[in-house]
Amino acid sequence: MESSDSSFNVGNFLQGTREELGKVVWPSRQQLISESLAVILMVILSASLIYLVDNLFSWAATQVF
Repeated sequence: MESSDSSFNVGNFLQGTREELGKVVWPSRQQLISESLAVILMVILSASLIYLVDNLFSWAATQVF
């Protein structure tokens, strides 16, 4: 029950994908490195904070119970 207007065409899809990728503004190597390091640093800081809060609550629970 598909009409020819709504059928999927792989060639059109690949052409459209290639056109859209041509519009992407890719970061420079320096931007990529600095932003990756910023993300890694934030993940390490967040994980450390969660670890410390978890240990605090574990310690508090042993004091109460």
